[in-house]
Amino acid sequence: MSAHTDRYESAVARYFEAWNAADAEARAKAVAAAWTPDGRYTDPLVDAGGHERIAAVITAAREQFPGFVFRLTGTVDGHHDTARFSWELVSGAGGAPSGGGSAPVAGSDVVTLDAEGRIRAVLGFLDRVPAGA
Repeated sequence: MSAHTDRYESAVARYFEAWNAADAEARAKAVAAAWTPDGRYTDPLVDAGGHERIAAVITAAREQFPGFVFRLTGTVDGHHDTARFSWELVSGAGGAPSGGGSAPVAGSDVVTLDAEGRIRAVLGFLDRVPAGA
């Protein structure tokens, strides 16, 4: 694995640390470590800029799906300052989708990184979302 590949995987690992942080203080620290101060998170449901707003989006998602965690599916792919990866939301108890079926939420994200490997922007695509979410 090259150092260049490590850059993408490290950025994505910090991204998941933010999404899976259990409390507000840890989440704020993880968001600050993962995103640039003017970073953005955009998906079909939200467009948020800055650490506070991104942390609020993450908090809302965690409140909507208590006991669930985000995990990487597949591998991280990247070139230049861009990486893409897929993820799913699974039960935190066993790391498997609730009920043994499909994860309730799944998607793919494309991230743009700065020179230090922090996220400047996320473009999220939701492949599966429960009705009414």
